[in-house]
Order: sequence, then C-alpha cells, then structure tokens
Amino acid sequence: MRFRSTPQWKAAMTVNESAAAPAALSRRRIGVPDIVFFVVAASSPLTVAAGGTPQNFATTGVLGVPMMFLILAVVLAVFSAGYAAMSRHISNAGAFYAYIAHGLGRVPGVGAAFVALVAYNAMQVGLYGLLGFSAAGFLSATFGVDLPWWVVSLAFMALIALLGYRRIDLNAKVLAVLLVCEGLLVLVFDVSQIATAPQGLSLEPFGWDALTTGAVGAAFLWTMAAFMGFESGAIYSEECRDPRRTVSRATYISVAVIGVFYAFTAWATAMGAGVDDVVAASREHGPDLIFVLGERTLGSGFSTLGQVFLITAVFAATLSFHNAVARYFFALGREGVLPAKLGSSHPRHGSPYVGSIGQTVFAAVVVLGFGLLGGDPMGTLFNWFTNLGALGVILLLVSTSVAVIGFFRRQARGEGVWSRVVAPALSGLALLAILYVAFTNFSALLGTPPDSALNWALPAVVVLVGVVGLGYGAYLRSADPAAYARIGQGAPPQD
Repeated sequence: MRFRSTPQWKAAMTVNESAAAPAALSRRRIGVPDIVFFVVAASSPLTVAAGGTPQNFATTGVLGVPMMFLILAVVLAVFSAGYAAMSRHISNAGAFYAYIAHGLGRVPGVGAAFVALVAYNAMQVGLYGLLGFSAAGFLSATFGVDLPWWVVSLAFMALIALLGYRRIDLNAKVLAVLLVCEGLLVLVFDVSQIATAPQGLSLEPFGWDALTTGAVGAAFLWTMAAFMGFESGAIYSEECRDPRRTVSRATYISVAVIGVFYAFTAWATAMGAGVDDVVAASREHGPDLIFVLGERTLGSGFSTLGQVFLITAVFAATLSFHNAVARYFFALGREGVLPAKLGSSHPRHGSPYVGSIGQTVFAAVVVLGFGLLGGDPMGTLFNWFTNLGALGVILLLVSTSVAVIGFFRRQARGEGVWSRVVAPALSGLALLAILYVAFTNFSALLGTPPDSALNWALPAVVVLVGVVGLGYGAYLRSADPAAYARIGQGAPPQD
C-alpha cells in the first residue's frame, strides 16, 4: 500500500503534533563516528574473537572462516546500498519497521515491528546471560567473591538502565571508550599471533578448498551472527546530524570495519594455532583459545586483561542493543502501534526513557526468572535467545531488500537504478539463501541433535510473531484508523 495524504492521515498528524513535545528524540546529537561505535559495539569484536570465531572453527571444521567474513561483508555492503538509499528519505527510530511499512505497506510494517521487537529483545536479554556468567566467573576466580550470575546481570542492568535514561551522546562516549579498548586488545593479539606463527604464514584460509570443506552452511551462519547489529545505524537517524548522509556513511563504514577486521582476526587466530591445527585447537579450548594463544605470545597478563575487556565488550554490546530496543518501543508507541506512553521522550535528555524502562523491566523479569529457576545462562539464555534474535534479523534483512524495491518502484527520488533495484534484488536473493540455510541448519547454532524439537520450535517463534503482527496490523486498519494512518510516519522532518 502506498502512503497517501488522506483526511485520516492529516487528522492523525494533527493529533500527533499536539503531543510533539514529549514525542521527539534529541536532535543532532551524534555523527558518523558515534553511530559506528554503536554498530560495531553491538557486534562486539572481542566477543567474536573469543567466542564466535573459535566456535565456528570447532563446530563446522571449515578453515575458510576468514574468507567468509569478506564474502558476507560484500553481500551486506550490497544490501546497504538500498538500505542507505531509503535512509536518505525516511528518518524513523523504527528503522526496519518504517522501511517495510513504506515499501510493502502498513500491515507488513507492523508484522516487521513485532519481529524486530522480539529479535532485538532476545539479543539483548541473551547477552545478559553471557555478561552475568562471565563477570561472576571473573569475580570468583580473581577476588574469591561468589555471586549468582543473575545477581551480577541485574547489577549491570541497573547501570545500563541509567545510561539508557540519559542523552544519546553520553552513551556514544561510553561505547567509544569501551570499543577502543577491546579493539586495541584484539589488534595486539592479532599482531602477536602473526609475528610468531608456529607453522609460518599462509593464505590457505582464503582459498577455495578451505571455503568448501566442512559444514559450510553452518559456518556461514556463525559468520553472519558476527555481523548482527550492523543494520542498527538507521535506528539513530532522528538523533544524528545530517541524517541524509550520516546513516549511509556509518553503515558502509561499519560493514567494512567488521568484515575486514574480523577476517584479519580469524586469519591471525589460524596462524597462531597453526593452519593445520586451528580446528583441533578450537575444539580443545573453545572460547579460551584466544587467551591460551595470547598467554603464549604476550604473557599471563594478557589473559587477565582479556577477561576484563571481554566483560566490558559484552557490556558495550548489551548497552547498544538496549538503546536499539528502547527506540523501537518509542517509535511504535509514538505511532499508536503500542501504548502511547512508550512514545514519550525525556524533556531534558531527549531519550526514549519510557521505552528504556520498559525494556529494563522485561529483561529483569526474564533474567530473574531464569536465575531463580536455575536456568543455564549460557546454554539456554545466551545461546537460544541470541540465535533466535539473529534469525529474526536475517528475516528482516530479506524483507527490507524487497521493501526498497517497492518504495522506489513508482518514483526514483533521485536514486540510481543500482540502489533502487539491482543492489536490493541481489542482496535479497543472497540473504534469502542465508535465511534458508539458517532454518535448515539451526541445530548447528544451538548445538542440539538434528532431531531436537528446538530446531523447529525456536524458528517457529519468529514466524508466529510475524503472523501475529500482520494480524494486529489488519486489526488496526479497521479498529483504529488514526493509529493505522500514523504507521511508519515517524517524526517531523529535520531542517
């Protein structure tokens, strides 16, 4: 459905403008570097280096992981061409929701909103499991302080809630410091492994045989999971300087940084363990591989420092996803899809503080429930929830590729055919293939037997939530035309 200036739409805008004061985020607070910090922090370089990459080598037996990072970086850069083109014409904290609403119609937009809420909440809550588990283990091993993981998670949650309540630029500064620290640590590790490679340097991980031997489909899923969060730049479009350029530049930079840096780190890890032994070493040491290799080349202090920065890295990723979820709540509340109170912004900080509080309450209930019931913070909370979130994001990427073509179908709006048609079509097909592989190889991510009910039950949650969203969108069309007319409209244009 195309957006038209109907009487209902004008009436809805009049109602919305009367409440404009509490429904506007802070303007022109952040620039390209700030958004890059949010995006890269969400993907968490140290978490990928310590967890994702060794797990990829270990569970799939694929040596070509470094090359996979470069291939997916190209795919996502092609996707970003259409995504960036839409960002020049739509400024909305709802990002995927708004793009799909404008490109495919309001009802699909609401379906996308429900999927996005579940996906980002799942990613953020799952990270609390990793954060609490890692920090509790460090406190016990280093200081002899034994605390339940969920108590530690709740303590970090309070700090994240405080930051989410404050201005966006304060969050950007915190993420900048944490990201620079973990990035430098990973870079030092990379250089040390390359300089002392026991079997010498080799480009074999970039060869065809390395790329096609092993569980290739599962390896692509692990690699794709490392990019999660790259698309979140558009969420901050209402708060950035010069949104027509900032979001697109930040997205391209983020994809390039993530793809090249992670490929370099995966290659350095293979060189440090030995190109012939990296798969076996990953299976033996798992997430400790980076610390084992780092201690060999940099001394025992690297392990201690690395564990500290791993905690801050996960904290940074959790903060980044918290901000994303809060802004989705805000956008949907402002436009009447969710309760209007969620669409309130803080009068002084310009933050989506009600959405931030709502996300914190939801996360606290889940973490507390898992903790009191004796749930596994890693095998269940982190593993299930983050993979569920990743699956939802891939579905949204496919839908957005189609939405870009739909949005520009009748009017080019000054964009070239590459951005309007070719790039979204190519990326949509590639991402659809990745989505298919994700559904059919989901057990590789969960680490469950092929016949486990979880392999279809968790993906079914994403599909079911999307269907419920479509139904709710259809309901709004007849039951609340004013709210339906506001879907995807966002904030008034910035000057």
